[in-house]
Amino acid sequence: MAGRKSVHSFHIPVMGTGYSIDTPIKVAHLGIDSVISIVDHRLVERMREYHSNKRGIPFEPIHERSEDSRARRITAYLDLVDAIVADNFNAVKESDFGEESGLTTYFELLPDTSELKQKYYDYIHARTNGNSAAIRKQLNEEITPGAIDVNIMTKIDRAHYAKKNEVLPHEFNDAHAALRGFANSTLHSSVVFSAGMNPRLYSYTSAFGDFFPDKNGNLKKKIILKVSDYRSALIQGKFLAKKGLWISEFRIESGLNCGGHAFATDGYLLGPILDEFKNNRNELIDTLYELYADALERNERDTVSEPLPVKITVQGGVGTHQEHKFLSEHYGVDSVGWGTPFLLVPDVVNIDRETQDILTAAQEDDLYLSEISPLGVPFNTVRNNTAETEKQKRIDAGIPGAPCPKQHLISNTEFSDKPICTASRVYQKAKIKELESQNLETNDLKKAINEVVEKMCLCVGLSNPALKSSDLSSRLQTQGVAVCPGPNIAYFSRIASLKEMVGHIYGQLNLMTKTDRPHMFVKELKLYIDYLKSRIERAPKPLTDHQIKYFAAFQSKLNEGITYYKNLTAQLSLQFDDMAVSIQNGLTALEEELNRVMDGEELKLVPVVVER
Repeated sequence: MAGRKSVHSFHIPVMGTGYSIDTPIKVAHLGIDSVISIVDHRLVERMREYHSNKRGIPFEPIHERSEDSRARRITAYLDLVDAIVADNFNAVKESDFGEESGLTTYFELLPDTSELKQKYYDYIHARTNGNSAAIRKQLNEEITPGAIDVNIMTKIDRAHYAKKNEVLPHEFNDAHAALRGFANSTLHSSVVFSAGMNPRLYSYTSAFGDFFPDKNGNLKKKIILKVSDYRSALIQGKFLAKKGLWISEFRIESGLNCGGHAFATDGYLLGPILDEFKNNRNELIDTLYELYADALERNERDTVSEPLPVKITVQGGVGTHQEHKFLSEHYGVDSVGWGTPFLLVPDVVNIDRETQDILTAAQEDDLYLSEISPLGVPFNTVRNNTAETEKQKRIDAGIPGAPCPKQHLISNTEFSDKPICTASRVYQKAKIKELESQNLETNDLKKAINEVVEKMCLCVGLSNPALKSSDLSSRLQTQGVAVCPGPNIAYFSRIASLKEMVGHIYGQLNLMTKTDRPHMFVKELKLYIDYLKSRIERAPKPLTDHQIKYFAAFQSKLNEGITYYKNLTAQLSLQFDDMAVSIQNGLTALEEELNRVMDGEELKLVPVVVER
């Protein structure tokens, strides 16, 4: 029951729908774990066609109107990726240790602390003495490909309809079909459930045998939960364990210091959250195992005599080797996610030149937490991306809203029985007409309309990078590219190779040219203070007692986090002394800023007891 061991201490998280849609094909043969979004079955099908044609593999299209096409398309694409990665990895194993060979690259990318890399150095030394054959054989036996994991946003689970407008069974909902597509694939990997709990989807997972242990306690398909705090991990973990489903990894993500959709906590900061996982890791595993073992026995499944392996990983805002090392050593995390910086590594992601130029030039003020997502969840992006430019052109032409060909983010039923997307032309036209009929003051009407037209079509915008990079741009409905970097991109200002970025992660070189970057913990605190300030400013006035208590509780949690960081820096060893000073310097100013935010006349603060 040991499970597959990653050879790297970092992973590449999912980035939009198109940016990392085929990243495993580019990095898995080198031992690097990465994640594919499988929400967009149309994009998946087109990428299957592209990679099939590129490799001379016969391509049989799965027509959209055919039975269960969404799940079947996803299965077919994942099977293809699995086969390509296997071929790429076999080519690595069969290559020689020549300069720039696949095998040499595999070992050169490993961290210097890796036992496997030390064996590689032993081989190089032994080769000069003519005694290398045994070591070479051992190296070939020990290298493994990186994981081909998939991501399902649990909130993207729209229902589908039969010809007579009858709702199809929930198994045909978007997220359900995507899960089925993964479950039926040849992959031995994990599904990342993100965006919160979906009880019906979680229950549906138990319909697939690959998620249950075999007689040896091995899982063919595993579950990774992306969580923002310990409480969420415990609640979701218990729900799944009671179904006989084991959580092989809890992937902790910063609530705000991340790319894409930002699921903010109510003031819980990353450092204290990691500390809670560190201190309660064994208790969490034991609690879930008790429920898990009982469920397996109750459902007459193969049982396990001890808990299966559980990883604790983290992502969101990391940008330096020192931060990476600190997260690994102090909190004992098994892997650190590096997402946003890889947007500047075209070896790894799909990205067009214009978007690259926007990202390399981006400053802190260019990156912002927007309200553009039709899901109604704050979304990290960069100003003046080409999807935003196209959106503004439609607004200026008097035809706001997008055509909405994919409909993955539909949810609104204000003007129709069936849900529609708030970024769609149909919705925005109807909503603006409604607002104009309400006799609002000119400024109020303008503000209300701006809030409507701010929504952007992410389904198309986030898939376009893959199509542009694959020479399929002639088949695009729109040329605009939406991009979802975290604030961290402001401190990276040039295009890098995979080798350079991995070298940066492991401290072999420095890709940052800016010296004023705050520590990731300090940056997240600043983002939360700005978020709290925005929530207060946008709240209807006068504030209710409930709102005041909520904001006070939010401030209380931030102050608890500040106190935690002060104590943390006092305890850090000499090897992290520079980092401790950086954190301390940042905390002083931010603590004062937080107090100023809460000094407003509207906020008559009262003592609040915060319970988790």
